[in-house]
Amino acid sequence: MPSRRAFAGFLTAGAGLAALTACTPDGPASSAAGASATPSAAASNATPTQVTAVTPAAATEPSSAPPSAAHSQAPTPSQAAAPSQSAAKQFSLTDPASQWVVVNKHRPLNPQNYVPADLVQPNIRLAVTGEATLMNSTTAAAAEKMFAAAAAEGVIMALASGYRSYSTQVVTYNGYVANSGQAAADRASARPGHSEHQTGWSFDIADGGGACSFQPCFADQPAAIWAKANAHKFGFIVRYPWMFHETTGYFYESWHLRYIGVEAATEMNTRGIATLEEYFGLEAAPDYL
Repeated sequence: MPSRRAFAGFLTAGAGLAALTACTPDGPASSAAGASATPSAAASNATPTQVTAVTPAAATEPSSAPPSAAHSQAPTPSQAAAPSQSAAKQFSLTDPASQWVVVNKHRPLNPQNYVPADLVQPNIRLAVTGEATLMNSTTAAAAEKMFAAAAAEGVIMALASGYRSYSTQVVTYNGYVANSGQAAADRASARPGHSEHQTGWSFDIADGGGACSFQPCFADQPAAIWAKANAHKFGFIVRYPWMFHETTGYFYESWHLRYIGVEAATEMNTRGIATLEEYFGLEAAPDYL
């Protein structure tokens, strides 16, 4: 199974770019992601988390080969725009328990060792074990609906990496530093406290057949194609879209999905807004401060 580091090496050699990956799963998750997974017997019976509504956050808080023609045309960034006033609720951008929390290289989690209070294992196909099988209960419920809808259309998805604790990210990141130095580590792994996986709102998908996991060619797999077209219907976005690395800090990750709620995800899709930074009118975060 090629690693994220191999992905970075490819981009450096083939496209003149160093890959920046927000996911960087630990060893077991990486090695298991390409295997043929079996459905999990554990189901999530938890109710969705409740997030306190606040005033509009944007107003108050600051590939081996290139992707195929289906993905290769870079989208045109839209002007930064706050969510429409039709949104029924507005959530905090800084509270890690909020479905709208924005975590990037300029915005670490607070507290940095945050642990979601409602981690559960969704009843979906798994390609990992341990903590990587977990999500918060809201994300898990939405993932179950999305995976079932995809399966009904003949597209089989598997969970390739879910929750990742602060301590796991410390080990992962420090391993990159020890092997390659900090500059290279910052291009290959999120610093501890800066990973969306720690929030429980994000996870990585694999194709049911196990092909191209965590590789540029995953964008051409049925699971990625289906998710790109349909994930918003279940509250998810592809968090690190093609050619927006200067905004998000990470190159295209067709496998990394982030829950923000159906209304917000659908609005982003309808208005052609590619990133959370644009949607909430936040500064770009290509590098750490």
